[in-house]
Amino acid sequence: MTSVYIAIACGLLAVLYGFITSGQVLRQSAGETKMQDIASAIQEGASAYLARQYRTIGIVGIVVVVILAVTLGWLSTIGFVIGAVLSGVAGFVGMNISVRANVRTAEAARHSLQRGLTVAFRSGAVTGMLVAGLGLLAISVFFWYLVVPAGHAPDDREIIEALTALAFGASLISIFARLGGGIFTKAADVGADLVGKVEAGIPEDDPRNPATIADNVGDNVGDCAGMAADLFETYVVTLGLTMVSIALLMANSDYLLALMTLPLIVGGVCIVTSIIGTYMVRLGSSQSIMGALYKGFWTAAILAVPAIYLVTSYALGGDMNVPLDHNAFLGGGGASDNPFTGMDLFWAMMIGLGVTGALVWITEYYTGTQYRPVKSIAKASVTGHGTNVIQGLAISLESTALPTLVIVVAVIAAYQLAGIIGIAFAATAMLALAGMVIALDAYGPVTDNAGGIAEMAGLPEDVRGRTDALDAVGNTTKAVTKGYAIGSAALAALVLFGAYTTDLDRYSSALGLTEAVDFSLSNPYIIVGLLLGALLPYLFGAFGMTAVGRAAGSVVEDVRAQFGEDAGIMAGTSRPNYARTVDIVTKAAIKEMIIPSLLPVLSPVVVFFIVSWVAGRESGFAAVGAMLLGVIVSGLFVAISMTSGGGAWDNAKKYIEDGHHGGKGSEAHKAAVTGDTVGDPYKDTAGPAVNPMIKITNIVALLLLAALAAGGA
Repeated sequence: MTSVYIAIACGLLAVLYGFITSGQVLRQSAGETKMQDIASAIQEGASAYLARQYRTIGIVGIVVVVILAVTLGWLSTIGFVIGAVLSGVAGFVGMNISVRANVRTAEAARHSLQRGLTVAFRSGAVTGMLVAGLGLLAISVFFWYLVVPAGHAPDDREIIEALTALAFGASLISIFARLGGGIFTKAADVGADLVGKVEAGIPEDDPRNPATIADNVGDNVGDCAGMAADLFETYVVTLGLTMVSIALLMANSDYLLALMTLPLIVGGVCIVTSIIGTYMVRLGSSQSIMGALYKGFWTAAILAVPAIYLVTSYALGGDMNVPLDHNAFLGGGGASDNPFTGMDLFWAMMIGLGVTGALVWITEYYTGTQYRPVKSIAKASVTGHGTNVIQGLAISLESTALPTLVIVVAVIAAYQLAGIIGIAFAATAMLALAGMVIALDAYGPVTDNAGGIAEMAGLPEDVRGRTDALDAVGNTTKAVTKGYAIGSAALAALVLFGAYTTDLDRYSSALGLTEAVDFSLSNPYIIVGLLLGALLPYLFGAFGMTAVGRAAGSVVEDVRAQFGEDAGIMAGTSRPNYARTVDIVTKAAIKEMIIPSLLPVLSPVVVFFIVSWVAGRESGFAAVGAMLLGVIVSGLFVAISMTSGGGAWDNAKKYIEDGHHGGKGSEAHKAAVTGDTVGDPYKDTAGPAVNPMIKITNIVALLLLAALAAGGA
């Protein structure tokens, strides 16, 4: 269990780093009184929304706790509660530091670009390290408790179920937080743009716009709180379900405990390399902000290579070439003549790091203002709104190709090295750098808010120029993180599907199966499951987009009403009622997030019982298994298309605002605003929420198996 203790120590180090660095950020000057008043309004709005959202989620959580306690017992219930609570804490921490760092970043930008970058990135690093640290502590401490005080063998069914329930708790909170925060942020953003920029012709973040505070609140509840909960869930699910897969596939291996704890120690040492990387973020002679951020990322990634090798060797007793298992290639159902070794696992993890780097580069290519995709959308804006939308859709579809090819190559290579376990460790290595990647993401909304505060407080043009430069890069880093999360979700979901099929085989008698489940395409219920699974991301995305449209409509009506009721707002002599708009968006987002979030939770259960009733239990399990594959395949394309396409639309607008194709106020700019209006809910609501949706569907299927097996059904 030494590896577990090392992982716990690294998790505590991440939390300690978070507290120390947050103190450094909060000791920075918060600027003049007007800036602090604006920041205070953003803080109040974000806190009010998050409190209302968590109360709503809590009601759903209580229902799930009761169901788990009745069906799976208290260990699984505790696991669910730990995952859910810490996912909520991750979201709260992300929001809390962001709403305090924004005004300090704006003030730091008064002095220099480097100071603004340092404050913004350090605040993002706080969120990143706390999310990774809390995630690692949740899994490692819970696993230690299950094995040592509780006395379970590592592959006992109780441990497998408890770790799955832990992942479910994190996923359930994540999907509500990601979707609800996404609805809030994009409803406010779209509403503010449609009335402010297009109708009234006033700049973004103009204090006369009643939706400006709601827009800035949305950056925090969506891109910070929602993102932190999402990446916490992805981290916990990937590491936790890798351990579950090892327990299922390698139950008789002499290296079972060493391999189950290896993901924990890999996550731990990569937290250390990520912490080192945060201190490497410095502007060079080129003054490239993206280059400075990449210095930190690549430092963490390069240092991770020897660190992963050393801990893999340590966990396996120093022999990297000893045969570990021959039964993990066919999901536990067959044997391989070429058992994998520790070296094979190391190379599988290197594939995971390579996928991370490739997805970062591909996403930047499709969303960066210096590359062809964004420039092509900007150029299409010259000929009108329609051509902007057409080109944006074309880029969003095109953006799925390269990530898919990268993931396909990674899956084949990792599988050839170590079967399903190889894919699991590739995903583990991807998530091991989550702390650094989250830092890049959380930096984005902080700089976005800083620009808004600078505009609303009337700071000098040179300050706004620096915050705009920081914000333009932040838009790309947010897109990069979404691409990273989705890519890792695809690998993790394949591992989850492998766990599902292995679970069926291992507990077939307890599940009442008299014959093996037929997963061949000649089985009509496999086709049914594939079609229903492929449908889910589209239906989920439709719900999310519709929710943003409805909520944005409420914002538009309120802003128009305020302009009509008080002419002094546009004249600059009256203060808009910011709180009224924030409250409208809050109520709309909470109401709209419920039904879409429950869709992936209920779908596997409904499909199983309906198909079982029609055609028998074997067909029910087959349909659910095929449904999981359909969700993975369809969800990957929907999520990548929406996030990369939406990011390209957004940066095409920024590219024009920088003076290209006529600049702000031109016809091309108006068309770009329309495209961004479509792209915003694509990239910040529907697309990112597909990530937890994919995994939660798979996790519910695993828990369904566990509940049925526990009941001897």
